[in-house]
Amino acid sequence: MNDGTTSDRKRDTSGPAARGDRMDGVTRAFVAHRNLLFTVAYEMLGSAADAEDVLQETWLRWAGVDLATVRNQRAYLVRITTRQALSHLRTLGRRRESYVGPWLPEPLLTAPDVAEDVELADSVSMAMLLVLETLAPTERAVFVLREVFGLGYDEIAGAVDRSPAAVRQIAHRARAHVAARRPRGVTSAAETRRTVEAFRHAVETGDLQRLLDILAPDVVLLTDGGGVVRAAPAPVVGAGQVARVLGGIAAAMSLHPTRVNGDPALIVRLGGAIDTVMAIRVDDGLVTGLYAVRNPEKLSRLERETPLRR
Repeated sequence: MNDGTTSDRKRDTSGPAARGDRMDGVTRAFVAHRNLLFTVAYEMLGSAADAEDVLQETWLRWAGVDLATVRNQRAYLVRITTRQALSHLRTLGRRRESYVGPWLPEPLLTAPDVAEDVELADSVSMAMLLVLETLAPTERAVFVLREVFGLGYDEIAGAVDRSPAAVRQIAHRARAHVAARRPRGVTSAAETRRTVEAFRHAVETGDLQRLLDILAPDVVLLTDGGGVVRAAPAPVVGAGQVARVLGGIAAAMSLHPTRVNGDPALIVRLGGAIDTVMAIRVDDGLVTGLYAVRNPEKLSRLERETPLRR
């Protein structure tokens, strides 16, 4: 099995200078792959805070590794990260069972290059992360490592403690599950920009008819307040219902266009402070999904871009 290490493990019996050089090499390797490892952990957990915890645990384990035994540093680091994320994911599953109202991933302010990488942008979008939430932990890990990061079955087997044959079956099952639930339509970048701008203008001006023209008949609005701030306790479905909810935003708040998780979004400010971030899903020129995160604990990463990498 290709787990990124040689079969012959050696003890580090060198002196202080050599150990310092080893730590420099360990640190350089971790820093070089850090954005990749964060992206793996975030796609598995949907939480930047928990992904950072996973990276801390990955570093502690990586710092004790003898680099002479590692054939593929990237694969080895991804394996450690995946195992730590799987452990967190099982704990998070129990925590989310008691979450108040709809749960949404922690939104990340992303750079333009994320949107330009279509596969990466799709994999970290709010819509896709919610689909991944419906997978079992091991299925989610296998899907992310195979479909997003292109790892081989042997590499994934070492990360999830399954045989390559079992991983292949899990990947097939997870792929079919995601395909049946992933967002349906395709809209060009230019059309998406036009739709989002029209949506923003309609909300700002309180133009109900214009909103109804832009919203898909079966549009869904999810609001995540985490039981901390006011939010709809269940999904709001249908253009009429969603338009009525959005109608009260403009009076006291300002809307600022941005990109969150590779998707167009609006940051809603009240008195200069971030009150809500709303990611917008556009399919076939209509708004089909609105993901409004209001939980203050999830709004800390919207002042700076988070680098992601495949």
